[in-house]
Order: sequence, then structure tokens, then C-alpha cells
Amino acid sequence: MSGPLAQNMLTVQGLAKKYGKVQALSDLSFEVKAGEIFGIVGPDGAGKTTLFRILTTLLKPDSGSAVLHGLDVVSQFRKVRAEVGYMPGRFSLYQDLTVEENLSFFASVFNTTIQENYHLVKEIYQQIEPFKNRRAGALSGGMKQKLALSCALIHKPTVLFLDEPTTGVDPVSRRDLWEMLKKLKHQGITILVSTPYMNEASLCDRIALMMRGRFMTVETPPNIVAQFNMKLLSVRSARMFQLLKDLRSHADVKSCFAFGDTHHVASQGHGIDVAELRAFLSGLGHTDIEIAPIEPGIEDCFMELASTGGGS
Repeated sequence: MSGPLAQNMLTVQGLAKKYGKVQALSDLSFEVKAGEIFGIVGPDGAGKTTLFRILTTLLKPDSGSAVLHGLDVVSQFRKVRAEVGYMPGRFSLYQDLTVEENLSFFASVFNTTIQENYHLVKEIYQQIEPFKNRRAGALSGGMKQKLALSCALIHKPTVLFLDEPTTGVDPVSRRDLWEMLKKLKHQGITILVSTPYMNEASLCDRIALMMRGRFMTVETPPNIVAQFNMKLLSVRSARMFQLLKDLRSHADVKSCFAFGDTHHVASQGHGIDVAELRAFLSGLGHTDIEIAPIEPGIEDCFMELASTGGGS
């Protein structure tokens, strides 16, 4: 790989962390290239927050190493903190301070000022600047998100960590955030973002699908989808709960999972004959049957990897 993505901004080797009997991270190894948006996608409890806390020097690993921009996150943690911006999943700014006071405080922590690095946050901060005298605790979810991102950027970090930044945020603010991340990437900032939302994975350059403290795969979103080597059907009927059980009993069904108001049925080889499947379900008393071939998405790939115990 050439150009700005040729250099590793982050190298992780054998990282592990345990809380009592719970293995939060297990022998995790991966690399993040400079200037890319690297997404970590997984459900609650997968280990995303633990990983981010270690990489931002807030938590020590039990074993393994992580080198960020040439700095060891444990032995050189003070220098690492100057390189990273961190936006935790839970709003962690000072609720009783105003918007402007919060931003000034975070700038002063890193011996800089709002004026010195205003160009970095201008496009984001301008959207909340009319409310600069409002206390942070009185802001809406989307405005809190923009303020937190501005505070994470005000010291001009090399790497930005965003831990589930769109959880609980309205769709418009979610879309706006991803537009901001694309612009920050073009300014040369490397971005690691975690999310439980599979549909956000396609917005990243590469993603890691994470489950139980491990990465099941690390690839570009198109390549992950391309590796799904089964036929997929979307199936509905008037009795969706029973439908799930009956589909899983079919001899040719490799896997079946509920996806919103439909079930996704995966099969190998040439797939299941639609007419035969319809007759099978009718024979079990199902009515209003709808069956359609569909293309797999990231969530289909995640479910299949999780069900087969995929891991790196």
C-alpha cells in the first residue's frame, strides 16, 4: 500500500485484559494505517470500550503491547495522551460549565487555546456556537455530541478515538457526525470508531467485527461481504416466531436469524428452491408467505462468523 495509508499509526500485539473471571480482551492483534477510518463493530460486551481505554492510556492491559505513532501506550503514556483525542460513549464533559467553558478547559489542559486550533473544530463548533453560553447539561443529544467531538479535537490530536458516538443520537445527527469524520480524515487525522450499528460499517475504510474480546475478521466492508459464500433468502409469514423455528428445522437451511420484520435464511451450494420452501412452510400451516432472494450485508456476515466461532 502506498501514499498516506502506507504507515502504521497503531500496532497492537497480543493484547489481553481480564476482569475477574471475564476475559474482556483475548490475544488481540491488529494494525491501523495512518489516515484511515477504522471501525470496530460488535455488540455490547464485545470488548470495544476496554480496548479503547487501553489504547488511550486509561487502563493497563494484563499482557501484550500497543504502539501508537511510535509510542508505547503503557511506558510512554504521557506522550501518548498528547497524541490522542478521546470521545467516550457516555457524555463526560462538565454539565455545569457552558459550551465555551468546556472547550476552553480542554484546550488549557493541553496548553493550547480555542483560537490557536479553532480551524480544526470550526465547522463542528459553529453549529453549537450560538449556544456557547448554555450549560452543557442543557444541550440536546446531537449538540452534546458536537461539543464532545470539539473538545476531543481542540488540542490537534494525531489519532481520534470515538466510542459508540452515535448511540442514542437522532438519525440526522448521526449522519452529520459521519460527514464530519470524513472531513477530519481528509485533514490527516486517523480515526478509530466503535459502533454496535452494522449499517455504519460501510462508512469505514476497514472494519473489525468483534465478539467476546476477539476480532473475527478485519477487512474492508466490500471484502467482508464478498467472503459470504452462501445463498440468502428473506422470508416472512403471518407467524414469525414459529417461522423461525420451522425454518431452522429445514434440512437445507445452514442458518436462520431474525432481521427486523423478516428472517434471513442462508444455504450452501445452489441454495434452497423457493417453490419447495414455500410448499414446506405451507405444509406446516404458515400463511401470507413471502420469500425473496437478497444480497448479504455486514450484519449477515457478522452473524455467520459468530455462529461458526470465527476469530483471529
